Amino acid sequence: MRIFEHVNIDFMGKRKFFYTLSSILFLIGVLSAIFRGFAFGIDFKGGTEILLQFQKPMNVGQLRPEIENIGLGNIELKSYGGTNSFIIRTELQSVPRPLFPGIIKRINNQIESQYPGLPYQIVDSTTKSVTYNFPNPDTTNALTDKLFRAGFQTSRAAADLNNTKMTVSIGISDLIKINLKEKIKDNSFTVLKEDQVGPKVGGELKRNAVIAVFLSLLMILIYLALRFKFVFAAGAVIALFHDVLITLGLYLLLFNVVPGLNLEIDLTTVAAFLTLIGFSINDTVIVFDRVREMLKIHKTMPIGEVINLAVNKTLSRTIITSGTVVFSALVLVLFGGEVIRAFSVTMLFGVIIGTYSSVFVASALVYDYAIKTKNKLQF
Repeated sequence: MRIFEHVNIDFMGKRKFFYTLSSILFLIGVLSAIFRGFAFGIDFKGGTEILLQFQKPMNVGQLRPEIENIGLGNIELKSYGGTNSFIIRTELQSVPRPLFPGIIKRINNQIESQYPGLPYQIVDSTTKSVTYNFPNPDTTNALTDKLFRAGFQTSRAAADLNNTKMTVSIGISDLIKINLKEKIKDNSFTVLKEDQVGPKVGGELKRNAVIAVFLSLLMILIYLALRFKFVFAAGAVIALFHDVLITLGLYLLLFNVVPGLNLEIDLTTVAAFLTLIGFSINDTVIVFDRVREMLKIHKTMPIGEVINLAVNKTLSRTIITSGTVVFSALVLVLFGGEVIRAFSVTMLFGVIIGTYSSVFVASALVYDYAIKTKNKLQF
């Protein structure tokens, strides 16, 4: 199928308008970064992320007061793909010290309710676990199983048959489970996932993500310089920077403005940007390949007319290919759920902007170079 088969649009004649449009979009992104800042996910800023799934439907408004009263400070809570799954995020890595005695008291009360009057002692205690010693192995094994069924993360301290020690792990998710089981008794839940990322690891991931993007752009620059000419490579890489920065600017601008687009920058987003770079450069290479072909055929034609001819020739293919990807990304945005929302939104914005830059920015940069240097760009 071919559309726009016999068009003759003067793209180069309108390039200054599109330069202005791109500059405005870029400026909006810069201002958003300055005044609103970047919303990094747990992958980059560190912290704990917990995924809860309730047996019955529940809304955020019901759950929020119970979570906020636990004492974990600033907590982010949002639904996760349905009415019974929720993501809880906090910047804490371990249970705060002031809350630790309350957890120990709950564990002690549970032990007392199972074996009233049982003698025991705490032999080890850290911010992430507490170890109990009991009179005999049978009691230790029984309590380990009973406390586990009650929601505590218990384990035997050793695999020895004569082991009399029980370790209770105390993480953020354990604290949440203990509190919610007491407050929400008519709706059972399970912890599907708990991820922890330290600040140092988050910083390394952030640095590696930036390096990955810049290395991909550098390799594209080298490849296009060898395949075409350096001016084509420079134009393509500038257009890719244009795509990434404007898409990132839209991310920042729409955060907390449009429902469903409160997206954080995490490793999934970086993967989407790298995918976007690959898609956009493929589109640009096809346009440049047609420009090279037209330059070989029409050696005496003005460079502006040659580039216009090449872009018009590839316009049908560009619109059909990008249109199918945009449609697929839109379906993912609407029906893909929270898990891939960041990836699909990035691709949706990025493909539109990348197609725009392939047609209106990359070729225009090559044209301006040829005009200013009076280079005929012969192949």
